[in-house]
Amino acid sequence: MRENLRMPKVRKVEADVEVLPRETRADAKLGDDPFIALVARLMDEVFVIPGTNIRFGLDPIIGLLPGLGGAASAAVSLALIAMSARLRVPQVVLVRMAANVLINAGLDAVPVVGDVLTVFFRSNTRNHELLRKHAGTGQPASRGDWLFLYALLGGVGLVVLGFFVGLFYLASQLVAGFR
Repeated sequence: MRENLRMPKVRKVEADVEVLPRETRADAKLGDDPFIALVARLMDEVFVIPGTNIRFGLDPIIGLLPGLGGAASAAVSLALIAMSARLRVPQVVLVRMAANVLINAGLDAVPVVGDVLTVFFRSNTRNHELLRKHAGTGQPASRGDWLFLYALLGGVGLVVLGFFVGLFYLASQLVAGFR
């Protein structure tokens, strides 16, 4: 009876699987780092809301974790900025990238609503585009980069000033309440 049971022939098949696409040296550009592109896509655009063109990534999902979510998301983004610095991105562009991360972290600080807003802000995608535009090109930062930096610094200054004015107002109200 054993003689009638024959094992079928098994054919050995080999397949090459690549997570990151191969690039030839001639095609590769300094700003086209495939790892940074992959992480930016994972953090900001890997999922699609069915029935819409709205894309989102792991960033708003991670941001839902209280306490650690925003910090973890910002840490990933900061690591990408550090990698961008190695690719000789101008300093003002690195500051702009950091500002994108700070804005995203500020949005993440607002529970639930901030996580929804990060779906639309996509700091990692913005930073990847800045990297592609400025990495190792020797191009000086554009006028738009400098204007953004000055506007950001002015905005942060106004927020800090508003915070202290509000704090002073609350303190004066508390003191007046005890009299």
